[in-house]
Amino acid sequence: MNSDETTSPDTDLHAVFGYASDRGLRRELNEDSLIAADPIFAIADGMGGHEAGEVASSITVRTLGDSPIVGKRLPEFSAGQMEALIREADHRIREATGGRAGTTLSGAVLVRAAGRPHWLVFNVGDSRTYRLSSGVLEQVSVDHSEVQELVDLGQITADEALVHPRRHVVTRALGTGNDAEADFWLIPAEPGDRLMVCSDGLTGEVTDNSIYELLTSVSNPQDACTALVQAALRSGGRDNITVLVVDARSANGGEETAAVTLTGTAPDSTGSAE
Repeated sequence: MNSDETTSPDTDLHAVFGYASDRGLRRELNEDSLIAADPIFAIADGMGGHEAGEVASSITVRTLGDSPIVGKRLPEFSAGQMEALIREADHRIREATGGRAGTTLSGAVLVRAAGRPHWLVFNVGDSRTYRLSSGVLEQVSVDHSEVQELVDLGQITADEALVHPRRHVVTRALGTGNDAEADFWLIPAEPGDRLMVCSDGLTGEVTDNSIYELLTSVSNPQDACTALVQAALRSGGRDNITVLVVDARSANGGEETAAVTLTGTAPDSTGSAE
């Protein structure tokens, strides 16, 4: 990729990323899929208990991969355009499976808005996107789940949500149900930002404090992903675990990573995006 030589490094970023996925210790199949194709980074978690969850997640990331912005650095790409892409994924899943398969979706597109780089974060379901910036880790996405609604109503605490018997019940999903609407956030992107996208197989096993410690102590994105998956496995590995870590680097950073799409990843996949 070639950068514009007249553009300030602060306004022309590129992504360096790593990824890791594992079926976990109790699942026979890995129904998670991911896409890391600059500028799109996302994870889809095929819903357990439905037929062909891996098909739903695979269709989703392949639909994102069909976008003409793949391979373009910092495109001008709006929430409305991303919403249309997500609706297309929802349509393709329903057409292929008759509404019997579902998937969550969370991630971000590194875009240019108002002349500067931004993260366009999107979310449907309970996979998550976090941002580590200036030493502060924040969960950008908001879960679409029954327990999140109970937390919002003050009926249970965030800690109680982690062990609630209905913690895996989502209220929005692609391909099944009545609500596939995505939420969006547009956040300025700065050199040194680190984005982490994950399926709930990570956050169901590893606390935000532990995630913060690993993201701040392991500098290489690939090594960070591997460490996060291993932490989830040590904690029980009850679900499929998939993690993407994306670092925003200045355009003159000199390091490039190749696009990758993992669909219906089985049984275990860890890999370098080098």
